[in-house]
Amino acid sequence: MDEPESTAALTLAAREGLDNLVFVVNCNLQRLDGPVRPNSKIVQELEARFRGADWNVVKALWGQAWDTVWQRDTDGAVVHRLDELPDAQLQTYAARDAAYIRAHFFTGEKLSAVAAGLTDAQLIDLFADSRGGHEPLKVHAAYRAAVEHRGQPTVVLAQTIKGHTLGPEFQSRNANHQMKKLTMEQFRHLRDTLRLPIPDSALRGDEAPFWHPGEDSDEARYLRERRAALGGPVPVRRVVPRALTRFSPSPFRALEKGSGKQEIATTMALIRLVKDLMRDKDTGHRWVPIVPDEARTFGMESLFPTAGIYSPDGQTYEPVDIDQLLHYREARNGQLIDEGITEAGSMAEFTAAATSYATHGEPMIPFYIFYAMFGFQRTGDQLWALADQMGRGFVVGATAGRTTMTGEGLQHADGHSHLLASTNPAAVSYDPAFAYEIAVIVEEGLRRMYGPQAEDVFYYLTVYNEPKQQPPMPQGPAVREGIVRGIYRFRPAESPDAAARLQLLASGTAIHWALEAQELLRSHWDVHADVWSVTSWTELRRDAMRADEARLRGEDLTPYVTRALAGAPGPVLAVSDWMRQVPDQISQWVEQDYASLGTDGFGLSDTRDAVRRYFHVSAESIVLAALDRLAREGAVPAGTVALARERYGRQAGPVR
Repeated sequence: MDEPESTAALTLAAREGLDNLVFVVNCNLQRLDGPVRPNSKIVQELEARFRGADWNVVKALWGQAWDTVWQRDTDGAVVHRLDELPDAQLQTYAARDAAYIRAHFFTGEKLSAVAAGLTDAQLIDLFADSRGGHEPLKVHAAYRAAVEHRGQPTVVLAQTIKGHTLGPEFQSRNANHQMKKLTMEQFRHLRDTLRLPIPDSALRGDEAPFWHPGEDSDEARYLRERRAALGGPVPVRRVVPRALTRFSPSPFRALEKGSGKQEIATTMALIRLVKDLMRDKDTGHRWVPIVPDEARTFGMESLFPTAGIYSPDGQTYEPVDIDQLLHYREARNGQLIDEGITEAGSMAEFTAAATSYATHGEPMIPFYIFYAMFGFQRTGDQLWALADQMGRGFVVGATAGRTTMTGEGLQHADGHSHLLASTNPAAVSYDPAFAYEIAVIVEEGLRRMYGPQAEDVFYYLTVYNEPKQQPPMPQGPAVREGIVRGIYRFRPAESPDAAARLQLLASGTAIHWALEAQELLRSHWDVHADVWSVTSWTELRRDAMRADEARLRGEDLTPYVTRALAGAPGPVLAVSDWMRQVPDQISQWVEQDYASLGTDGFGLSDTRDAVRRYFHVSAESIVLAALDRLAREGAVPAGTVALARERYGRQAGPVR
């Protein structure tokens, strides 16, 4: 409960009246290194937090041995003493003898009178054994109160002792996490405490025997009955295959036609695609758009009046923009989840929808869109857990890249998410440059995740906020295959037989800088370059690693990127809006001389053009780098680079 995400979402459960939700917090007062709240009381703190979040709170603190004390405590002196007792001191009492407890807890005339009628064994039992979380009667009463409560979620705060029954050397000791073994004498104490029917004759050497109550015992029968009711001896995920194959092709074909003269950002292109797919009569209701309070930023307000925003209460008010076409609309059957500014909460909702194909037998298509920096950097652990739970869906980093969202400072200067995503084996990562690439990638993703041979992967797409004319999809099957595999030639060199040749590889928004550089190289320096769109550096690397592994097995496989660039003349220069490590992922499988440009560093809060000059990824910077690689090979005169540096000057960027 120290994790902020654990407490921040409590009000959600209360707002939605989840009275079928029960939290059990084991309050043993101890973390790995020592007390949880040494100078205060964690139970009282948690009670205040949960009650403040409008939860029902049930406490199981003290065992039955304390009933005698409560009867003797006629004026509340013991209760007052416990209230002022910090948790670290309560831990100490659990590890001390009766004399210490009499001298330090039952102090003063009233408390001494209460302790006078208790034996030493009873005093030790109070603090070292009798806690509510250890007694079946108290636990049962707490659970019953929880499940019978209506209208609110419930938390059971159960007070326990860490190391309970293991003896005074273990219980409530700060170092018990490092204690790995029991001595035989400690095991004898455990046996006696739990009244295990193990004879002394079985306690020899260093090994303690296992004990079983018997196949016909009440305990064994109960366990078998419960496991049978739950479906087997161990938890098993049972998935009934339910493929989704009837996606309307028209939304994909629409993006493949391009935007004509209209300029749209790839973020908007993706939103249009999803909106159209949500209209599909067969599968549209399975889409679950999730956004952490940024729907309008990403152009998703068009979903408000049509899909609606989910709310268990519906809409109990008239929105201020009711007279507008794209007015705010909440509904009990709303599809859009807009919980608020909580990436952790949104990721949890994504995981629930991404695993519903197994947990509920209903394949859903979650579509979680966020500012790119706020995904793999902020909630990378949850994305790893998503992979572990075999979740499926689309994770979208919008306004991606280090240089496309500079006005709001470094919090949006994301140049490393693709590097983080590459570490997740289940993340299929793409950095599309054009709308038609998005169409191909999403269509392929739906096939892989929801088709007859569904795979346990999720797709990560990065999209940008710069409006650009979206070209139509080039013709030929190689283009579609290249988009899916990770690379294809977008614009060949104008003069393929020219003496000075070059290969420019670019992903995402960097394709536009590469195309501009292609023209500058041709018109200013008589250098001719092919421009390649790299939709996924990571998928190219994974393909290459699979080819390497296959060769070790004796199979003759060539990586796709090697085959794609085979015979392409001149050096290869890769550029992206990401750190150079992202395009460098494929360098060892490129046979030509390979170099990269990227956005390593924190970035600046300035105009896009200025920041791109700063990182040396502007079109002019690409030209300088290209000429430098060609000069090293002797394809252009050695002085060409100096001439280009003088010609472009500040446009090529300052020296950092």
